Amino acid sequence: MGYQVIGLVIFLVIIAGVVKFLLPLLAKKEPKTLPYESAGTLFSPAERSFLGVLEQAVGNDFKVMGKVRLADIINIKKGLSGSERQQAFNRIQSKHVDFVVCDTKSLTLQCVVELDDSSHQQAQRQERDAFVDKVMSAAGIHILHFSAKKSYSIQEVRDAIAGAK
Repeated sequence: MGYQVIGLVIFLVIIAGVVKFLLPLLAKKEPKTLPYESAGTLFSPAERSFLGVLEQAVGNDFKVMGKVRLADIINIKKGLSGSERQQAFNRIQSKHVDFVVCDTKSLTLQCVVELDDSSHQQAQRQERDAFVDKVMSAAGIHILHFSAKKSYSIQEVRDAIAGAK
């Protein structure tokens, strides 16, 4: 009988040790300070420069929105299974476009604008761009690409947007 009690005590000590070890790992504690900081600016210098040109080009007829997630302007078509819908959503949820041009009054999408800097020469970025272009085409949304450069013609940007109607 004495060995059974000793065995039970040892077993309980082991269980208590395991629980004491695992409990902190399983507890969801909010860190004292969150690991976030401001990015400082929304746009890169090239994007900010182009935004000024884009706003001049569209005038008062359109509003320009920046850094818009695909999931905010694209809906998944009906008729898919739940897993197909989730898979399609997962492919767009973390991607964004540089600018969206919308009608001032209704905020209806006019077109999407991407500013292609040197990062768009990378193979992975080209795959992403091709995917986004296909998504926009499937959704019936015009997408315009402008190469990043030191200066832009407001009229050329205006004409490209007018052609996207």
